[in-house]
Amino acid sequence: MGRVAAARAVLVALVVLGAPPAAGAELSEVFQEMVKSECHFINGTDRMRFVKRFIYNREQYAMFDSDVGVFVGDTPYGEKVVKYWNSDAEWMEYRRAAVDRHCRHNYELSIPFLVGRR
Repeated sequence: MGRVAAARAVLVALVVLGAPPAAGAELSEVFQEMVKSECHFINGTDRMRFVKRFIYNREQYAMFDSDVGVFVGDTPYGEKVVKYWNSDAEWMEYRRAAVDRHCRHNYELSIPFLVGRR
């Protein structure tokens, strides 16, 4: 699944499921959707961990951890979204391969710059 299809899946989930405001919270005119990808390198390439966090208005609602192997919802909205994401076998296989495709690849490219620095 390509980047465009992945972005489309996230957008559809946000639109269809909707994110209700917190109880008693004042609504603002600014909304922020953020996706953070992290690579954790433990002992070089022997042990790697890929984490992808999905954040809406400073609240993490879902995440993928390569050590867990599935998306995990952090809020009621996130639980609905990850139920949909986890049900797509092709999408999950693509996510599970991210540790090699993204982290390992970038580590190999960065070795000349990073290893010599202290």
